Amino acid sequence: MATTQYQKIILGLKVRQFRQEKGWNFEELSRQTGISVSYLNEIEKGKKYPQPENRRRLAEALGISGEFLVSPELTQQFAPLGELLQSNFLNELPLDLFGIEIQQVVEIIARAPDRVNAFISALLEIARNYSLRDENFFFAALRAYQELRANYFEEIEQAADAFVQQYSIPVDGGVPAALLTQILESQYGYHVDAQGLEPFPELQSLRSVFNPHKRRLLLNNRLNERQRTFQLAKELGFNVLGLKERPLASNMLRVNSFEETLNNYKAAYFAVAILINRNAMVRDIRNFFGQKTWNGQLLLDMMAKYQASPEVLFQRFNVLTSDFRLEKIFFLRFIHDLDRDAFDIDKELHLNRRHQPHASGLNEHYCRRWLSISLLNSLKQQHGEALSTYPNLLTGIQRAAFLDSGEEYLCIAIAKPGYPTVGRNVSVTLGVLLDDRTKRTIRFWDDPAIQRTTVNVTCERCSLADCAERAAPPTTVQKREERRRMQEMLDQLTQK
Repeated sequence: MATTQYQKIILGLKVRQFRQEKGWNFEELSRQTGISVSYLNEIEKGKKYPQPENRRRLAEALGISGEFLVSPELTQQFAPLGELLQSNFLNELPLDLFGIEIQQVVEIIARAPDRVNAFISALLEIARNYSLRDENFFFAALRAYQELRANYFEEIEQAADAFVQQYSIPVDGGVPAALLTQILESQYGYHVDAQGLEPFPELQSLRSVFNPHKRRLLLNNRLNERQRTFQLAKELGFNVLGLKERPLASNMLRVNSFEETLNNYKAAYFAVAILINRNAMVRDIRNFFGQKTWNGQLLLDMMAKYQASPEVLFQRFNVLTSDFRLEKIFFLRFIHDLDRDAFDIDKELHLNRRHQPHASGLNEHYCRRWLSISLLNSLKQQHGEALSTYPNLLTGIQRAAFLDSGEEYLCIAIAKPGYPTVGRNVSVTLGVLLDDRTKRTIRFWDDPAIQRTTVNVTCERCSLADCAERAAPPTTVQKREERRRMQEMLDQLTQK
């Protein structure tokens, strides 16, 4: 939000507050100042900033000094709003992506400042208590935007199609890294250094770093072919889409703005779109879903065909919404920290609505019955903790029925070591709500060989008795039951 816009909003809030304190409507303030009602309305909404003479008239009529009227200072009633308006967080919120103007937000707040300011103060306190930073909100806003668009962006698809046609990119899999390197160097003036990060042991967890001054792309020499190809394709995405504000490191060590977060996602989307041709992928998924029985090898065959990692392959399953009309789906990526034997969700996406399996920021223990976690446990047992190569991948399928809601999901997952990062394994999961459309689309949904499992979100919130996989006691359930018994006793004492 530009400084001039901030000034408009602050001045408008003051005019509104002192007009209402005097009990005046717009007509009365117009009579007192000689300023038209329509212009006063625009001032209060933060859309217009009055000229000096009109500012003088307003201050005089409202009984405040001209200096206070134009100062950034707000009365105590609006002080929390002033802090929020000046914060970088509000400046960076992508309200325009959701069709919202900052003036609309301010107008809502101004209608009931005491209650809304208390709400804002509570949100800020929660953010501090849970150590939430700007980047947490940026990533949450990005997920909301992806969900709003059903994770399908036709404009990027078209740009990818044009690029594929222009440079004769293979459309049936196996895009060579050498071809993408040649395009980056010849068309965009890059120097690609496949060993660029080798001299820097502190950066071995990064996959790539871009030096904009020398136009050098430094790659981690430990990347396998598919990882290297993706980094090159993503770098092409920044250039083809003209994305100027961008991270310079592959894993976004520091998030500077929402625009940077969004552009990073767009470049990755472009990369997936040129590496896995949409039409070819639709044919392969249709064949996969058309099988009468579950065949995980077909999933691995698709990965081999497109030379894609599980994350890239599952990202391309975004065509489920556009071409298969499957909209009630979720994607999760689990990280298994082998040293701590801890499981965390670091990426998630929910389409159509918020689905049952989701991330928890409360350090609770995710349900060990989930397919994602059972595959990771199997991977650890089969391959050990020190594995640093790209092994045979583990695939699995599960019909997961949630204990409380009864909703059932068909979950498909792939687990692999987190190479080149040591000490961790990764699993990605696609979940589809088992409704009538899903059952018509995925023929193998009722394959008797598919395990049916009752699951929940976290152990702490699960009332399932005698669970062999339980990793923590049901403390939240116990507290809820204790409060329920207390309420029953209170009702007995107070209703006699």
